[in-house]
Amino acid sequence: MPNRHRRVRFHDDARLVCLLGARYPLASLLSSLDVRRDDCAESSQKLMGVFIGFSAAGLWVYANLFATTFFLNGLQQLSQWVHTGHLARADLLIAIPAWFSNLLVVIGCAWGYFRIPTRSFRDAGRLLVTFAITTGFFALDMALFQPRYLGLFPRMLHPHLP
Repeated sequence: MPNRHRRVRFHDDARLVCLLGARYPLASLLSSLDVRRDDCAESSQKLMGVFIGFSAAGLWVYANLFATTFFLNGLQQLSQWVHTGHLARADLLIAIPAWFSNLLVVIGCAWGYFRIPTRSFRDAGRLLVTFAITTGFFALDMALFQPRYLGLFPRMLHPHLP
């Protein structure tokens, strides 16, 4: 009788990268609470929280659509599991809730930004700077802990190049 209760083995080497990367949505959430309060002394900090969340989550939504096959592979595993009842790669299945979670962060940050009563054209520049810093953090994180993932960044710039 086959053992149906096998343990799912996730990549140990990617745990630290994911743990460090998970700080951004948390930082975004905590710093952007109640973004509509214009009288708050930390309103620019809250606005930056919205930009951090949008940048970090948006980067991974984009990367998983155009630079990696992680999300697509997760969908394929889900389809195989539904049709055959056998899940060959449970580690790929995590891509589905991860992608949708990041998409919800992007939507939430956009919604939070548009609820701010005092928006400015300078916010576009702030968003670009925040995106550059956020992307730089992820690149540094990968360079230090998982250099093999650095190949994602050139593919994000032009997904159709080899």
